[in-house]
Amino acid sequence: MSYVIGIDLGTGSVKALLVNKQGELCGEASRSYPLMQPQAGYSEQDPEHWVEQTVEALRALLEQTKVSPDEVEGISFSGQMHGLVLLDAEGRVLRPAILWNDTRTTPQCRRIESVLGERLLAETKNAALEGFTLPKLLWVQEHEPELLARAAVFLLPKDYLRYRITGSLHMDLSDAAGTLLLNVTGANWSDEICEAFGLDRKLCPPLVGSLEQTGTVQPEFASRSGLSTSTRVFAGGADNACGAVGAGIVEAGAALCSIGTSGVLLSYEEQDRDFGGKLHFFNHAQPGTYYAMGVTLAAGYSLDWLKKTVAPDETFDAFVAAAGEVPVGSGGLLFTPYLVGERTPHADSAIRGSFIGLDGSHRREHLTRAVLEGITFSLNESVERLREAGVKVGTIVSIGGGAKSELWLQMQADIFDASVVSLENEQGPALGAAMLAAVGSGWFDNLRDCASVFVHRARTFEPNKERAAVYQELFQLYRDVYESTRELNHKLHAFR
Repeated sequence: MSYVIGIDLGTGSVKALLVNKQGELCGEASRSYPLMQPQAGYSEQDPEHWVEQTVEALRALLEQTKVSPDEVEGISFSGQMHGLVLLDAEGRVLRPAILWNDTRTTPQCRRIESVLGERLLAETKNAALEGFTLPKLLWVQEHEPELLARAAVFLLPKDYLRYRITGSLHMDLSDAAGTLLLNVTGANWSDEICEAFGLDRKLCPPLVGSLEQTGTVQPEFASRSGLSTSTRVFAGGADNACGAVGAGIVEAGAALCSIGTSGVLLSYEEQDRDFGGKLHFFNHAQPGTYYAMGVTLAAGYSLDWLKKTVAPDETFDAFVAAAGEVPVGSGGLLFTPYLVGERTPHADSAIRGSFIGLDGSHRREHLTRAVLEGITFSLNESVERLREAGVKVGTIVSIGGGAKSELWLQMQADIFDASVVSLENEQGPALGAAMLAAVGSGWFDNLRDCASVFVHRARTFEPNKERAAVYQELFQLYRDVYESTRELNHKLHAFR
């Protein structure tokens, strides 16, 4: 038998999947690692924890499945985006990694906007946000200059893990697109941006495609993990790119709705598009293609917050199902899921959530339905941005927590006014990473052929015309809430 392994290096844990040529999941293992928050707004991790826990997950996977290491043809990766890992000339880590959810870099974002102006979007296709890598580099430049002077290269989290496995330094295009240092459409590092901020171009590692082989497993890592030194190692991709691959979003007209703690609405693109920074625009793991993406920061988080607040002892299934007793519009109640600020289309860290229209007739199930609708309205902001730019949004594959409830899947179809599809065996970015290894190993000619074997759709939910029409009216009211509450929330920010 032949197998590949997909490794997903997430924010809280690493997950390894073993998959055969038929796309069957033959085993999985995961290990967690801690998050360091030395002060408010800081979010860091020790890169060595990623390596140690990946070793443990791989050993557990091979032991549990009894697969011979020689049967594993290839491995590839999905990884949390944007995190800054700095290495010295000997390849040693210089400081803890600064993660995507670290918010210390607001002044650096304003500096980027001031220095580059319109050139930022022209080069990178993305606005300056705290999560991206360039603001983190500039923070180190300003606050730890002696450390940056010792740096020989920067990597992103999964690229550091791959470096420790192969001994070779690379960064794939789909992850590099989230650094604010890549010319996205040119698929090369931006000399203009490096020069503008006095960054040595040598800090930027060699670029590769997600399907490219970057080496084989080094003997030292093989002895620790149980892998074979003959196993081929492929570049991999950013978690959102790999999540799209794992859901079969690898051809024109395909879109993805992923609802976890945050929410993502993603569309596959084969040509350059200009969203004016209102949506992210990144290189896809599929060679020569892109994806546009909008983000709701507190998607599933909003529902989790409500449940913990009003029904901590109830199961999630029962809690959500009760919302089905309430009609469309939640009895005239709207919720905006801005509990931790918002990303798309309002890049606003100070905005906060609201219940609008609350009265004495509303019960718990009204609040639940309003939260479900509000999360979906927020994601629909991204759908509308895509349509306004001429993107045809027909079928949307839904994964994550939002795909675990038929009520919510139908609600997505009605609010998005599009066919919404669930998957039979959803494995997310780790499956996407395994698919990259499968294509890289020569099992398939391309990701589309691989998806036809590895990805299986379950049910399709079609929009109900009457409900869709009501939701369209409510969505226009929802869009007014931000402007109506923005000034109040910004003033209240001083009291938090």
